[in-house]
Amino acid sequence: MNSEASTSRLDDPQDEEQQQNESVDNVDDVPEGMDPEGFSGPTEKFVKPLTREALAAFQAAQNLRHLMSGYGEVGRVYLQQGGITDPKRAYLPHFTEGWVEFKDKKVARSVAEMLKTPNRSAVRKGTRWRDDVWTMKYLPKFKWSMLTEQVAHEAAAHTAKLRVELSQSRSEQRDYLKNVEHARVLDKRAEKKREKGEVMELKERPRKRKRSSDDDVSEERTAKKPPIEDSSLREKQLRTVLNRYTRDCGFPSIDERKERIDAA
Repeated sequence: MNSEASTSRLDDPQDEEQQQNESVDNVDDVPEGMDPEGFSGPTEKFVKPLTREALAAFQAAQNLRHLMSGYGEVGRVYLQQGGITDPKRAYLPHFTEGWVEFKDKKVARSVAEMLKTPNRSAVRKGTRWRDDVWTMKYLPKFKWSMLTEQVAHEAAAHTAKLRVELSQSRSEQRDYLKNVEHARVLDKRAEKKREKGEVMELKERPRKRKRSSDDDVSEERTAKKPPIEDSSLREKQLRTVLNRYTRDCGFPSIDERKERIDAA
C-alpha cells in the first residue's frame, strides 16, 4: 500500500471538511436500535470488521470513515454513544467505541496492527487526531449481524429499565398525593376542633394482619363443617323446659307422670 498517497488523502483539509458535512446515506437503512448519528456506510455486506475501543472526543462516524478510507475500501461504520460529564458540551455527540468494516481482510488486519499503538507516521503532522492513541483490534470471526443484535438487545433492556423506573415514579407520586390530601383533611378537622375549643386526638389505624394461605384454608374448612351437638344434652334441656311449662299451667310434669305410670 502506498503510504504517501494514503496520508495525503487523510490530510486534505477540503476532503475532510466535505466528509464532515456528509450525513448518513439513508436513515431508513440504519438497523433497529442503532444511533443514526453513529452510523455511516453503504448497505451492502462487508465481512472484514475491526473494532476501535477508544475514540477521540467528539469524533463523528464520517470523520472516522474518512480517515480509514485512506488505507482501503471501507464498508459500514458504527460508533457507540456515551455520556458527557460536561454540561456545556452535552449537545455535542460523544462516542466511546466503534466498529469499522473493510472489504479486504489483509488491509483490516494491517490497519489494526498499525494503529493499535501510538504510530504518528501513519497520520501527518497537523491532523486533528494525530496524537490520539488508536486502540484497535481485528475481529476475525465477527459478523455485523452480531453487532446489530447486541445493540438491539441493549436498547430493549434500556427501554424496559426506563419503563420500570417510570412505573415506580408514578406509584411514588400517587402515594405522595394521597398523603398530602390526607394531611389536608386532618388539618381541616383540627382547625374545626380548635374553633369549638376541643382537642383533636389522632388515633392510629390498626394494621390489618395479612392472612396466610394456611389460615384461609383452615377457616374455609371450619366454615363448611356444621357444629357438632350432643343429642342427650339437647333432650335434657327440652325436657326441663316442658316440665317448667306444665308446672306453670297447674298440670303435673312429665317426670311426675312417668313416676305415676311406673308405680301403677
